[in-house]
Amino acid sequence: MLLAVSCLLRRADGADVIGAALRTKATGWGHRRIARWLGRPDSTVRGWLRGFAGNAETTRSALTGLLVQLDPLTGPLPVHRSVLADAVEVVGACAAAARRRLGVIGAVSPWQLAAAVTGGRLLVPGLALVSINTSWPLGHAV
Repeated sequence: MLLAVSCLLRRADGADVIGAALRTKATGWGHRRIARWLGRPDSTVRGWLRGFAGNAETTRSALTGLLVQLDPLTGPLPVHRSVLADAVEVVGACAAAARRRLGVIGAVSPWQLAAAVTGGRLLVPGLALVSINTSWPLGHAV
């Protein structure tokens, strides 16, 4: 099955809407306030936040590796109070590095990039990122 980068597996809302919720959670908002802001049910937003929190370390790790591949000279990222906030930070940094390196080809939103890297499974419990390719999809690091 093909899944557009604007979508996450088994989610009606797009990656950018869910990403806005995750970004806002990283700033300290609770799920009820985020749900009111987005006009979504509390339970939906709570599910997004729980799903991402469970995968935050895997996401942070995978996207940090991609960030170094895209920009080997990248500096250290700020450290936050939670792994969730650290993962949100690296999502943005990775998308910025992709735009710098790839130009128009890399012109997707940070959350679309995260959806693509995770195969749409950003919120799926027990996220395990496995590459089925024998070569790096972006070519050799320069």
